[in-house]
Amino acid sequence: MKEYGVGFICGFFDILHDGHIDILCQAKKQCSYLIVAVGTDEFMKGRKNRNSVFSYEQRVEIVRAIRYVDQVVPETNLDKISAYYKYKFNVMFAGNDHEFEPAYIDTAKELKKLGVDTIFIPRKRSISSTLIREHIQSGVSFLDGDF
Repeated sequence: MKEYGVGFICGFFDILHDGHIDILCQAKKQCSYLIVAVGTDEFMKGRKNRNSVFSYEQRVEIVRAIRYVDQVVPETNLDKISAYYKYKFNVMFAGNDHEFEPAYIDTAKELKKLGVDTIFIPRKRSISSTLIREHIQSGVSFLDGDF
């Protein structure tokens, strides 16, 4: 039996890579039902100050196809408390790169008051969509072992 019933995790999943798959796998190992909130194009533009490579609809279709994902919902802002009231999750997952961000610290405290745990999952290795973009722009091969 899994420790949690419903888990919740957010991301843009713009350039999907094995780090994304790993974090979703780690989250799913701890809950029976995993909800993944995929950031909309507008939210990504506002939060990351850039356009997505793939459209929101494409990213949803890709994430929906991952076997660890039970439900995909839109993410339009950072308000995880409203998301809790809408989706009633028992645990929120996030990558440990967010562990010391004030917004996540405050949210974790507020969720705890509601009986919701927050688990920061360590990255499998230092890979990110941003790093992939930088490699593509610089012409560095992914086969060079930097990932």
